[in-house]
Amino acid sequence: MNMLEFNGQRYLDGRASDPRELAWMRGAPPPADKRITFDSDCFRTFPQIRWSLSHMRELTATVNVWRGPGAPSHFERHDRTSEIDALAFTDAHGRPRRFEEALFDTYADGMVVLHRGRIVYERYFGALEPHLPHACFSVSKSYAGTLTAAFVHEGVLDDSKTIPHYLPELRGTAWQDATLRQVMDMQTGLAYTEDYDDERSSVWQYVRACGRRPKPAGYAGPTTMSDFLRTVRKQGAHGETFDYKSVNTDVMAWVMARATGRSLAQLLHERLWTPLGCEEDGYIEIDPVGMPAAGGGLSVSLRDLARFGELMRCEGVWKGKQLVPASVVHDVQKGHHPAKLSDGSYRSQWWVTHNELGAVEARGIHGQRLYIAPDAEMVVARFASHPLASAEAGDIITMPQMLALGRMLRG
Repeated sequence: MNMLEFNGQRYLDGRASDPRELAWMRGAPPPADKRITFDSDCFRTFPQIRWSLSHMRELTATVNVWRGPGAPSHFERHDRTSEIDALAFTDAHGRPRRFEEALFDTYADGMVVLHRGRIVYERYFGALEPHLPHACFSVSKSYAGTLTAAFVHEGVLDDSKTIPHYLPELRGTAWQDATLRQVMDMQTGLAYTEDYDDERSSVWQYVRACGRRPKPAGYAGPTTMSDFLRTVRKQGAHGETFDYKSVNTDVMAWVMARATGRSLAQLLHERLWTPLGCEEDGYIEIDPVGMPAAGGGLSVSLRDLARFGELMRCEGVWKGKQLVPASVVHDVQKGHHPAKLSDGSYRSQWWVTHNELGAVEARGIHGQRLYIAPDAEMVVARFASHPLASAEAGDIITMPQMLALGRMLRG
């Protein structure tokens, strides 16, 4: 399939459907003839995916990430909406664009822009509202990776140890001789494929085992995430190449839970949600026995995502308290083995651009993005419902858009 086309429609030629035209998606559930469940193919049709991404806990099993009993932290505001909406830039195909136009052509559900910790831009579209958590997909990895790296810094975890040191259950699997650091940086050799457009891909076997997709008649395969992980075998050497596989994040989070005796939801609540003063509870999708989908199951509100980005921009400090070790943030920003990626590097489940803004990113399928640009004192949190899972199509617009915005705010 051409990455620029979907069901015969083009999404990067200026004729993408304007989300404002789909009135029924403005907060209300779809009509009966469009109502979906997580068992249906909700990742194929734009109107369906747009509603579902702000209502994931209505479609699948989840566990709550409590924000705590205190009042939410306060963001100061300095509105620059008109200026930002009018910002002109050129996309990667050489097409002139305006910032606001780009929001619709990337199917944004909402965006918050912070500059020096103040909200300068905040907009919502379609089904998303300020109080609603939205699916993060693989942005979830950066939350889990940051916590894991913090526990390594604190000596709770040793990233040079192999995975069976913490999880004897994974002896004889692909992770038999993989170190925790190799897992954290996606440098493992796994006989596992992650192609969302191919129903035969390993990722679909994985989501069926986790209960996130229907099992076919006569199914006799794994029925939990841990059962599935025990079936994954090694393919190639560990530590030699970058190979992005979401199951690595689930293994990493399992290690963290085993070492701390705390679930991922508890750790997020204790280490991030409560001390950040998040406005809303988050939640994480879980498998039939309660194991969290750490690689892509987190849902958070847009402002709370921005809070996490601001924490990382400020070297792990929030309201005068060091919530994440500064050395962890510096290590992420420095990146690791840049030669192994054509357009940056990857460290502790973060994408490192090495661009002029010093930007690091958390990315998720269908357009989720947390863009942190220290050299522009900027954080951008964006949720989206692009009909295509891959970031490739949206990045043609998004990467130049973020760079142009950072240059403007940097002055």
